[in-house]
Amino acid sequence: MTIHLTGSKAAARSAEARVAGYDWQALAEELSGYGCAVMEKLLTSEECREIAGLYPDESHFRSHVHMARHGFGKGEYRYFRYPLPELIGGLRTALYPRLAAVANDWNERMGIAQRYPDEHAAFLKQCHEQGQTRPTPLLLQYGAGDFNCLHQDLYGDLAFPLQVAILLSEPGEDFTGGEFVLTEQRPRMQSRAEVVSLRQGDAVAFAVHNRPVQGSKGSYRVNLRHGVSRLRSGLRHTVGIIFHDAK
Repeated sequence: MTIHLTGSKAAARSAEARVAGYDWQALAEELSGYGCAVMEKLLTSEECREIAGLYPDESHFRSHVHMARHGFGKGEYRYFRYPLPELIGGLRTALYPRLAAVANDWNERMGIAQRYPDEHAAFLKQCHEQGQTRPTPLLLQYGAGDFNCLHQDLYGDLAFPLQVAILLSEPGEDFTGGEFVLTEQRPRMQSRAEVVSLRQGDAVAFAVHNRPVQGSKGSYRVNLRHGVSRLRSGLRHTVGIIFHDAK
């Protein structure tokens, strides 16, 4: 399979078929209940290796970030340039409508007026009209001792409230440590942490910023951040699919 091109109808059909194969009612309930949900085996081992293998080739990327220089942690990542690799672009398009339904439900429960269109192209058009034109999907690389501080990927005034990360490396073989961590701060309560166990090819969908929680007097907002714990050994690659573009 070639993942270096974009716009392939076959790639779009493949992405749509694999995304449609999940139980989205169950995933939506998991997202609304805990702020995250795992899609097992979204990518094959071969696809994971191919995507991770793009990292050294600068022609695929618009920028290169060393986390330590900015106080983000330790490790590095590269933002893809447009056109995206066909598999990543296809998954971004196919995942969006399912997550948009969750996002619209959340905004209604939290009293937020923003509603997201059914198709990703229409949402990107809104981003571009607000001056957010730079692609945000990224490829992350961690070595021993690296970590990612808790953060939120907002990038502009218009931010889609859910995103997806796909683990490209195999825990226990390629690396140890490096767990995905999500924290949630509820008003006047201590923070709650969620540690998400992933295998190679698994994806986690999670809340970027806020989500609603049902209380005794209706829904209220909680604030979320995500990060990666310290890598004990080896090399870990992850691809992040963010649905809004950046300024």
